[in-house]
Amino acid sequence: MTVLEDVLSLAGVRGSLTTPISAGNRWGFALDAVPEAAFHAITEGVAYLSVPGHETIQMLPGDVVLLPHGSAHEFASDRETTPVHFDRYSHVRSREPGEVLEAGAAPRSTNVLCAFYVHNLTTSTALFDLLPEIIYIPARPEGGSIVELTRLLAREVSQPGMASTTVIDRLIDVLLIHILREWTATTEFTEASWLRGLTDPTVAAALNAIHDDPARDWGLDDLAEVAHVSRATLSRRFSTLVGQSPGAYLVSWRMDLAARSLRETDDRIAAIAHRVGYTSEFAFSRAFSRAFDIAPRAYREGYRLASPPAQ
Repeated sequence: MTVLEDVLSLAGVRGSLTTPISAGNRWGFALDAVPEAAFHAITEGVAYLSVPGHETIQMLPGDVVLLPHGSAHEFASDRETTPVHFDRYSHVRSREPGEVLEAGAAPRSTNVLCAFYVHNLTTSTALFDLLPEIIYIPARPEGGSIVELTRLLAREVSQPGMASTTVIDRLIDVLLIHILREWTATTEFTEASWLRGLTDPTVAAALNAIHDDPARDWGLDDLAEVAHVSRATLSRRFSTLVGQSPGAYLVSWRMDLAARSLRETDDRIAAIAHRVGYTSEFAFSRAFSRAFDIAPRAYREGYRLASPPAQ
């Protein structure tokens, strides 16, 4: 897998659709802040998105917006309408294939797709925390992958067939990746992060090597050879763009992988330590405790106490 795929998998990112909106004149919804990332796409008509502290965005057909931090926001037919509270969770629970939430007065000429992305908030290798409060991507005149995926999603929602729920969820996941691609390609990064590192071919080569084999005893010489640059060049570029040395990033990624194993498996701690590159359980426990301020065994027990099995 690529670095982005690894991070998405580690964070358990999963997209789900809420009830689509079919709207007419004078409508508006106010949505509370949520732990998940929120997504809206306009397939027909026009709508206005407002997030406190930001300029209101007029959204047209093919436009999409991602709210990575799940910020409170308002969605309406115009700038003047007073919105009503929208309980997103009830519309997730009650949604049936083909169901639509009607809003405003007829004729209803605006159609909106709404979704959210759940993710693990405890990983050190964050994704959504690295993103701005709003990612707005207007439709390109020539179309493009995001427009095509949005159309396909709208068609699947309006004309559900066999396994539609699975198709819809997968399309929402694919949309997230294309949004991240578009945003990354058009953004001038100012903060160091692994995501910024992927924009540099040299640093990306080192990151991919680490993710391909995190248990390997990677030295700076090894990574520099993979990236086809000198030790000094890799060290400088990696630290500048990622904000950590290659060695520190390797340890951080190993600890995230180990934490997932502790949460999701009953494997012995020694086996987990070996899987992420440690021959000594003691050395692994010390590194894990430095990363999470808690010993591996206590981390596992605390997670399971906080997350009792479903009945």
